[in-house]
Amino acid sequence: MAEIAKHKQLLILDDDQFFCDAVSDGIAGPALSVITAHSLSQARHLCAKDRFDVVLLDNTLPDGSGLSLIPDVIRMNERAKIILITAFPNWNHAVSALKNGAYDYLSKPIELEELRVTIERALRSSELERIEQVHRYRNSRESAEAALIGDGPAFHEVMELIQKASATRASVLITGETGTGKNVVAKAIHYTGSSNSQPFINVNCAALPENLVEAELFGVEKGAYTGASSTRKGTVELADGGTLFLDEIGEMPVPLQAKLLSVLEDQKVKRVGGDIVRSVDVRVIAATNLALDLAIEEGRFRRDLYYRLGVIHVHLRPLRERRQDIPRLAEFFAHKFAPGRHFELPDSEVDSLMHYDWPGNVRELKNIIERCLILHEGATLRPSTLLTRSTKQASETASIAPPATNTLLLEEVERRHILNTLEQFFNNYTRTAIALGVSLSTLKRKLKEYQYR
Repeated sequence: MAEIAKHKQLLILDDDQFFCDAVSDGIAGPALSVITAHSLSQARHLCAKDRFDVVLLDNTLPDGSGLSLIPDVIRMNERAKIILITAFPNWNHAVSALKNGAYDYLSKPIELEELRVTIERALRSSELERIEQVHRYRNSRESAEAALIGDGPAFHEVMELIQKASATRASVLITGETGTGKNVVAKAIHYTGSSNSQPFINVNCAALPENLVEAELFGVEKGAYTGASSTRKGTVELADGGTLFLDEIGEMPVPLQAKLLSVLEDQKVKRVGGDIVRSVDVRVIAATNLALDLAIEEGRFRRDLYYRLGVIHVHLRPLRERRQDIPRLAEFFAHKFAPGRHFELPDSEVDSLMHYDWPGNVRELKNIIERCLILHEGATLRPSTLLTRSTKQASETASIAPPATNTLLLEEVERRHILNTLEQFFNNYTRTAIALGVSLSTLKRKLKEYQYR
């Protein structure tokens, strides 16, 4: 049984020793271990101390009917697949077995190959059920993470757009600085819509090497290029029926933008190295922290793709422009990271949070509250102590800024601020980009301009 994954166990319950030995010899192997029992009491004892993936159960046993064991097995291990076998089959027994939770019902004599196929099918069914449970759990967690917290006109405008977007399958473009919550808005649109039980696939266009983006999005046929050892679906196909979220869409190579536009317009996709055109039903939500109008003027982003993506445009303002949301967000994150813990956020602390500029936006606030809960004991939260270094650095940066009348040195101010921030985060590019509110590619481009090693 080479196709069956490792660490699977089969329990055979039958009072016929010859039958047990024949099945065990014919089916047991590296992929499947076989244990035998010859009575109900022995089987109950084995099921109580071990978890069997499949139970092969004879109906007629010395101490009772195998049918009576089915509820006990399921109660001790609900994932077990039970196959009832009997030498005296009848309709009532079959119906009763299936009603009680049996996976299948077979009659003796039975061919070994037929039994092997039935066991393999039962194991595959169990694995598919496990995958489905994981999928449902992940969906429920992601749905819960799509909570949006805020108040004020800007927040309510975003909520209204989310409501309108979730009622359609139109493409959505989400813009805003790094850390403003673009991924949260994308999830909110998906999970409040009618396709919320369908896949939500997240692809970060900036995180993929340029030569792999096409295969990741559109899939690849075996042998399409060196290293393509198997056929693989792309994320467009995986998101069929649901939502494909393209984060950092501004970083997508221009040649692939044309292919993405074709998918959006025709809802058809062709894998790399393939010639079959496959139909898909996928809604695309894209997000970027770049100024796409500038990217269009510079030839780095297609104007037609911009219009096709922005059927609905949601712009998220930076946290410094909606400071009234800060107290509610801080409280929300505190409850999220320490549910049930009693805490107090003094007015002085709230005031400090309200006067900080939050270059990393909501993501930075979330990080500060989480660190505060971990590092500080007691009921009083003092996140301002974690802002001191950043605030001091901002002050030092401001002190080296030239007079307002001298604009020739602004680039030098920016250079020093970026390098100081990089030093603060011990040359960690990702954390530096988040703190500065820019994309990772923008930071790398700036450092290259500065000839930073």
